[in-house]
Amino acid sequence: MKFSIIVPLLSATVLAVPVVEERQATCNVPTSFPTTANAKLPNPFKFFDGRSVTTKADFECKNQEVSAALQAQELGVFPPKPSSVTASLSGNSLSITASEAGKSITFSVSIQKPSGSGPFPAIIAYGAASLPIPNGVATIIFNNDDIAAQQGQNSRGQGKFYNIYGSDHSAGALTAWAWGVDRIIDALEITPNAGIDPKRVGVTGCSRNGKGAFVAAALVKRIALGLPQESGAGGAACWRISDSEKAKGKNIQTASQIVGENVWFSPRFNAFSTKANTLAVDHHQLAGMVAPRGLLVIENEIDWLGPVSTTACMKAGRLIYKALGVPDNMGFTGSGNHNHCSFPSNQQADLTAFISRFLLQQNTDTANIEKGPGGADVGTYIDWTTPTLT
Repeated sequence: MKFSIIVPLLSATVLAVPVVEERQATCNVPTSFPTTANAKLPNPFKFFDGRSVTTKADFECKNQEVSAALQAQELGVFPPKPSSVTASLSGNSLSITASEAGKSITFSVSIQKPSGSGPFPAIIAYGAASLPIPNGVATIIFNNDDIAAQQGQNSRGQGKFYNIYGSDHSAGALTAWAWGVDRIIDALEITPNAGIDPKRVGVTGCSRNGKGAFVAAALVKRIALGLPQESGAGGAACWRISDSEKAKGKNIQTASQIVGENVWFSPRFNAFSTKANTLAVDHHQLAGMVAPRGLLVIENEIDWLGPVSTTACMKAGRLIYKALGVPDNMGFTGSGNHNHCSFPSNQQADLTAFISRFLLQQNTDTANIEKGPGGADVGTYIDWTTPTLT
C-alpha cells in the first residue's frame, strides 16, 4: 500500500559556515510513499525508489522527499507563503497580516531587544522563553496557540491558520505554528526598523512547544538555529525506538498515545499510530531536514520523554550531519535530575556555544556535543552505514 498526496516542493539549504544560503535543486519528488513495515530507522541515504544518495545535491532532493513524506503521513501540508504578507511595528509589538484567497488574519509578536544598536540576532520563543537568552540576542515571543489551538481533540481546526485555510485543512498544530514562524520571518524581512537580522534567527520551545520548535526548524529553511527543548515524542524521539522502549515496559509516550492526547499532528497520522514502523521516515530525518543549519537538541532524562529514544534518534540525526561534512553543526545535550522545562546549569555551556556560533557568528567550538544516557546505542536501530557525501 502507498499513501498519496500532492505537496508543494520545498527548496533545500546548503551552507559551509553558519550563514543560511538557499540553493535550488531540480528534484523529482514522489507523491506516494512506502508503508512497508521496517523495525529499523529508515535509511536517510536511500531514495524511496532505491537509488543511493551519494552527493550533497542528492541529499537536497532526499530532504524534499522526506519533507513530502512527513507532510503526507504525519504533519499535514505546509502551505507556501500567502499571496500577501504585510507588517507594522508599534513600540515592541510587530503586527503581521497574512492574506490568501480573500481571507486575512492578523497576529502580533513581542520583540525584546538588548541595548545597543542592531540589527540583532533573535530567538523566536513559543509562548515564552524557557532557555536563558544571552546578551546581544533579542527574544521574539510568539503566541503559537493563537495560530493553532492545542486544547485537546475538540480544538482541531481552531486558530488563525485555519481561518485562512479552513478548519478541515490537513495541517496539525505543529505545522500551522511553523507557518506562523515563516510569516514572522517574512515580517522581519520587510520591517528593517524592527532591528532584527532575519538571517540570524533561531527558534525554541519546550515540551509540546519543543515539538513545534523542532518542526519549525525543519520546515522553515530561513531558521539559522533550532533549539528544541524537551520535545520527546513527536520531536527528538524516533517513533520506532519509542515503541521498542514501550515494549520493554518503559513509561514512554508513543504514537498510539499522542494522537489521542492533542491535535499536534495531522489526522493523517492516525492511520500510523499503531504501526509507526510503517512510516516512510522517522525523526532522525526530521533532524536531517534542518541540516546543514544549526541544531542543538536539549533533552531531559524523564521516562515519558524517552531518553533512550531521543538519544539514539538524535545520534542517528548527527550521522546525517556527519555525512554532509558538518557534524559539529548539530549537538545533542541530555540531562537528568531537574524539573520539566527548567533549564539546568550543566547544559549552559552547550547552549552558549551554539548561540554564539550560529546567531552571534563567533568562532565558537561546537564539536562533539553528544550527551545522553547509557544504553542508547544507535547501532541497535540502524542497518545502514554513513557515506561521505560529495
